[in-house]
This record gives sequence, structure tokens and C-alpha cells, in this order.
Amino acid sequence: MRVVGKKLAVGALNGVLFSILVGLIAVFWFSAPSLGFVITFAMVVNMVVAGLAGNLIPLGLARAGIDPAVAATVFLTAVTDVVGFFVFLGLAALFLL
Repeated sequence: MRVVGKKLAVGALNGVLFSILVGLIAVFWFSAPSLGFVITFAMVVNMVVAGLAGNLIPLGLARAGIDPAVAATVFLTAVTDVVGFFVFLGLAALFLL
């Protein structure tokens, strides 16, 4: 659990730092603070989920007797893509429509 906590903290820190930068660029580029908020929040959620999934998927695969080096990338990509897609579109539907 200590390793999972560290990965979660790193994912959250990366998400906050990069999303603030990208959110500010979106605000200035499109002159839409609500779009900047949606992008910022979606990136933070996606980075935190990616950090957790990047840690928990290989651990689960190893426990199931499957080589995590071979199989984890497919599951990790699927999780981050699906979460990022739905979080961004969900927030956009809530705040921009």
C-alpha cells in the first residue's frame, strides 16, 4: 500500500502541474475559462487514474500468474483512454452545455 500511495501522489502531482499549464494555455487560446477548467480537471483525474492503474494492473497480473511486462500495456492503455475520454466528455457536458 505504501508503493500505491507514492504512485498516487506522483500521479496527482504530475496531473496538477501539467494540467494547470495546459488549462492556462486553453484559457488564453480560446478565451474560455470554463474550457480551461474542464481540461484541467479532466487531466488531473486521468493522471491520477493512470498512476493507480499503472501500479495496480501489473500487480494484479503478477498475482494471477500472467507476465505483467507483456500484458499490462494493453490494459493500462485501455483504462487511461476510456477514463480520459469519459471524464473529459462528461465534464464538458456538465459545464459547457
